[in-house]
Amino acid sequence: MRLLHLLAGTLIFLGITEARAEGDAERGQPLTALCVACHGPDGNSIAATFPNIAGQNAQYLLKQMQEFKSNARSAPLMTGMLNAFNDQQLEDIAAYYSKQKTHRGNADPALVELGESIYRSGIKRKEIAACSSCHSPTGSGNGPAAFPALAGQWPEYTEAQLKAFRAGERTNDGDSRMMQMTTLDLSDPEIKAVSSYLYGLR
Repeated sequence: MRLLHLLAGTLIFLGITEARAEGDAERGQPLTALCVACHGPDGNSIAATFPNIAGQNAQYLLKQMQEFKSNARSAPLMTGMLNAFNDQQLEDIAAYYSKQKTHRGNADPALVELGESIYRSGIKRKEIAACSSCHSPTGSGNGPAAFPALAGQWPEYTEAQLKAFRAGERTNDGDSRMMQMTTLDLSDPEIKAVSSYLYGLR
């Protein structure tokens, strides 16, 4: 049943057109001056508190920025940061970061086996689908569906987001509640393992 909900959610996301970015990276670069302090000059943040957004697909970035601006996604550190930008400027910013190169880290060797198993195969006994089915085998995401790239993301940030979905504190995963459902039965050690694995995924 959970797999059917995930499939339905995928089809819903594929139908989204309002968040499709057609920005200009050259126009976007100077607009990122405000972003540098947290996300670094090229979208690779200097601290795990802030997500790496370099190489993230533009559709996902645009969707998140629109939701920060409208308060559909709550994030205290982003409050008001995007209010001065119009939709075209947000598209340009998204285009700029999407063209940057993601820095990759290294997974904890002790967590690789469990993390890889969850990412590539899911957890059958819990009816949890493989993460790779939406986020791709390489962790590069799915641009047209606005599913984020995950490879190279700080493990601490990924872990925090998965726990937020699990707790219902983050709810911007659409009417399907795809991420909330997927994380519902993930334990803390499982979340930690898959988050670590993604940091080193190449």
